[in-house]
Amino acid sequence: MIARELLGTAQVPGGEELRLFRHDRDFMIVLGGNELMSSRMSGSEIALAEQTLARLAPARQKAPCMLIGGYGMGFTLRAAQAATGPNAELIVCELVPEIIAWARGPMADLAAGCLDDKRVRLMMGDVAFAIDGARGEYDAILLDVDNGPDGLVRADNNGLYSKSGLRAAMNALRPGGILAVWSAYADPAFTRRLERAGFEVEDITVRARSNGKGPRHTIWFARKAG
Repeated sequence: MIARELLGTAQVPGGEELRLFRHDRDFMIVLGGNELMSSRMSGSEIALAEQTLARLAPARQKAPCMLIGGYGMGFTLRAAQAATGPNAELIVCELVPEIIAWARGPMADLAAGCLDDKRVRLMMGDVAFAIDGARGEYDAILLDVDNGPDGLVRADNNGLYSKSGLRAAMNALRPGGILAVWSAYADPAFTRRLERAGFEVEDITVRARSNGKGPRHTIWFARKAG
């Protein structure tokens, strides 16, 4: 039996410790007893990008300005790169420096140079700041910074899903823009919160694995009118 190997640890600002493991050729990032992400299961992270782009107006699909928070293992970023053209702006906001160090280090083969793409701008810090300071800047905001619309990784993330956080996202989006939120579970209360914030809301269920198998995850697509 191949043992699981600990490759590194990282402290989440205001949260707990992350641990990066390798098991054979697979990687896992773990928080406490929760496996936050795994290289074995990328289907819903890929769908987060692909299905957001499919919901944008055709004129924006190839050259959108997209804010992606956070990097994770890069599946969402690479899916966005594959589906957009040379004039796309892909802004990746990552809070934990070690996540990027792992992408350039032990997971470099998995990253496949995606952070070096000229369309990508890497911002180190809280994605909430990138949202709060924007006015009509983004065609899409993609959030995959927790296990769902609550602050599991760090309590401060709760603000992203609050009434004020959703209002900030609405202000940061261009007319017709989309806020997409990834979750490991369904949450009808969050659907209602998005609707009360003024979004047109669609939520879908997506399998965790690209082959259509694995756990069921949820993605909300919340559209700004216009």
